[in-house]
Amino acid sequence: MKVVLTNHEPGLSPSSEELARVILARIGLEPRKTGSTEKMHSVFVEMYERSKMANKEKKPEAAVMTVEEMGIFAGITRQTMYDYLKRWLDLQLINKTSYIKDGKVIIGYKLNGSTLDSAFEKAMQMVSNNLQTTQKYVQELQKLLKNEKIKQTVNEKRVEENV
Repeated sequence: MKVVLTNHEPGLSPSSEELARVILARIGLEPRKTGSTEKMHSVFVEMYERSKMANKEKKPEAAVMTVEEMGIFAGITRQTMYDYLKRWLDLQLINKTSYIKDGKVIIGYKLNGSTLDSAFEKAMQMVSNNLQTTQKYVQELQKLLKNEKIKQTVNEKRVEENV
């Protein structure tokens, strides 16, 4: 998993479209290839709209988007959308789900929460957990380096005493 955080900032009085783009860019979900698609934010916004509608109508399946639908909103092929989905899933912003419609199993993705805010909080928690684990590694490294230095100094003194 590779999370890329950036410092993109919205302009003055941003539109919802601009702010959605900035959010996706800041958490590394915008396409990394220049010119690949300018509409990835549309998927994010549509997932939110579907989530709202699903909660209002009490139909959880309404919140689910298939990869084909996501690709249409993003203006890319289904296969390319699969490539982007990995990052969305890694950040836990969305989750994979399925439901049955007309006797067929429909597999798709939905926000990992009932609102953009709750889904984003889960992504924040994932990043925070990663940083906390890394902090433990840093503390362990610092302790190991200190102990190795002490051990080296003790060994050097023993060598000097034996000479």
